[in-house]
Amino acid sequence: MASATGIPENVPGMGEEEPLLGRAGDASQQEGKPLPYNLILGTAVVAQAGVWILAAVVWGAVFSHDVIFFSAHPLLNSAGLLLLTQGLLILQPTHTAEQKKRGTYAHLILNDLALSCLIAGLVIIEINKFGHGGIHFESPHAILGIITYVFLLVQATVGFTMYFVPQIYGGVDNAKAIWKYHRMSGYVVLTIGLATVCAATQTFYSKTFLGIQLWAVIVCSILVLAGVLPRIKKQKLGF
Repeated sequence: MASATGIPENVPGMGEEEPLLGRAGDASQQEGKPLPYNLILGTAVVAQAGVWILAAVVWGAVFSHDVIFFSAHPLLNSAGLLLLTQGLLILQPTHTAEQKKRGTYAHLILNDLALSCLIAGLVIIEINKFGHGGIHFESPHAILGIITYVFLLVQATVGFTMYFVPQIYGGVDNAKAIWKYHRMSGYVVLTIGLATVCAATQTFYSKTFLGIQLWAVIVCSILVLAGVLPRIKKQKLGF
């Protein structure tokens, strides 16, 4: 039977579990399927294409020139963004208690690895800036970068404490009540991170040495978002 919205009622996998675009099955982990399968489930293959091509573009550009100390900055940051995307994709389709538990641990490990790469990338750029007396956080890339770092640190801290130390929020129920904001901000962080890479193509280092084209990074970023956003389940965001 169809509702007033045209969506069939009482059909397994529809309604609350339905993602923003596509069918619920396109974004829900199937029973019996291993957790890593979530990385290619539904539109995830589109996101994977985008983020792996983006990483290949950056790494290819870096290794096509003489490797210097600063080379580690784009290498580490692109690796961090790649890992962040994997952490998001692996958790998105989980819906049973056991799936969510395993997905959360995988999400945590991937995000910790991503954060380690990104912090190391930040250390590289700061050492380089101090060594050459450069100006800090002046370019759009640098400003977006520091915003990404701050958001990501807050995101990681809140996510970890909500899951493992819910007492600081007044208990499990209070911690669960703010999960939707953690999820929303995760998509924001990913988007800002992609924008940061786009802005990096306009820096002196990229224009002078790497030659990474802005259009290529934009296309890859669109692919990543096109693969990630349709798998969002409305009820997980409180809708």
